Amino acid sequence: MLELIDGRDHLAPVHIPRPRPVTGSEDPAAVVEAIVAGVRARGDAALVEYTQRFDDVRLDPGRIRVDEDTIAQARNLVRPELIEALQVMAVRLRSTCERQVSRGWIDQRDDEQIGELIRPLRRAGVYVPGGRASYPSSVIMAAIPAAVAGVEGVAVASPPGPSGEIAEAVLAACSIAGVTEVYRIGGAQAIAALAYGTETVRPADKIVGPGNVFVTLAKRAVRGWTGIDTEAGPTEILIVADEEADPGAIAADLVAQAEHGPHGCHALVTWVPELADRVMEILELVVARHERADDVENALIEGGRAVLVRDLDHALDTANAFAPEHLQLDFDGDHATLDKVRSAGSVFVGPYSPVATGDYVGGTNHVLPTGGAARWSSGLGVADFVKRIYVSSFERDALARLAPHIDALARAEGLPGHARSVHARLDEMGPHLP
Repeated sequence: MLELIDGRDHLAPVHIPRPRPVTGSEDPAAVVEAIVAGVRARGDAALVEYTQRFDDVRLDPGRIRVDEDTIAQARNLVRPELIEALQVMAVRLRSTCERQVSRGWIDQRDDEQIGELIRPLRRAGVYVPGGRASYPSSVIMAAIPAAVAGVEGVAVASPPGPSGEIAEAVLAACSIAGVTEVYRIGGAQAIAALAYGTETVRPADKIVGPGNVFVTLAKRAVRGWTGIDTEAGPTEILIVADEEADPGAIAADLVAQAEHGPHGCHALVTWVPELADRVMEILELVVARHERADDVENALIEGGRAVLVRDLDHALDTANAFAPEHLQLDFDGDHATLDKVRSAGSVFVGPYSPVATGDYVGGTNHVLPTGGAARWSSGLGVADFVKRIYVSSFERDALARLAPHIDALARAEGLPGHARSVHARLDEMGPHLP
């Protein structure tokens, strides 16, 4: 069920292939382009049309937005233990986010000032997958960092289910997160509405949240008009483990990520061949007992990897090269190697730290970079909802002190007007710059 990759003879990090999604005969990018253009041109009418076509739900413009009473009442319509879990998630994530808050600063240096202003975005759009399933945790993970950042307005868009309504659990999560603006729209049309606005939907400065390939392509299409987070791809887990790790727990972790569906990557990296063999044996049993055994088995056949490396350093080099969404470290001395981790969306250290903690109530965010994007990007946080605005102020003596350097750089770059704009303030003739 896991493809065995023996990389012990590799001098470089072992290459772990990611599954490549196979699309149908219809080009998803072309479909998304038409949807985005339709929403931009026709607003609510296009949202009604696409919701009927893709979600099989009749939606008149007056019901695109969920009224605030419905959101508030949702708390009373779901199990109390779910409400408690969402509240715990919100509290723990808020504590993490409060540590992420950046403060503006102004540095006074005699006759000059240099600094930064930190300003929150005005509005943020949050996409929450839905339809056949509900993901209330996605609401908390996106809305809480935005709230801590100081964003004034947070709008949630989520596709309606067969009943024409958004799942009560998602609405309850909105209530807990303080979100009162929710729209019954999904897919590429929701992203387009949040980007450009319609008669009902107010546009956002940035759109965040996971979704399928159509949602991802729509975010790519509107990028530049509005901000987006990273383009979410299929889930990934890479586990580095030794002989002390529990093979049953590792098998359970691989299955847990495979639950997310096809095209993901689920890898065990070890220098202990016996561990890989045992994990593969146990996987057969664990998958057979799963409620969706066929789906999980297919996901593991497509993206499951057991990678043999020379030693711990080779394992960590391989992990850094792969840059997984989720990295689990389960070996003797795992905490001491954190300084060697360079590229990962989120790291889970020790035998009692499964990825499921981060998915829910661990206190970290589960909106993470995938597809190797962890080499240059980070998980969702407060920084995604603020802007840094540079500030500078110079007295005359400070400008005179900097003028020769500006002259030299302006001459080198063929921009004489830059130098003249300085000397116009110093009441002297600037140098001749051809």
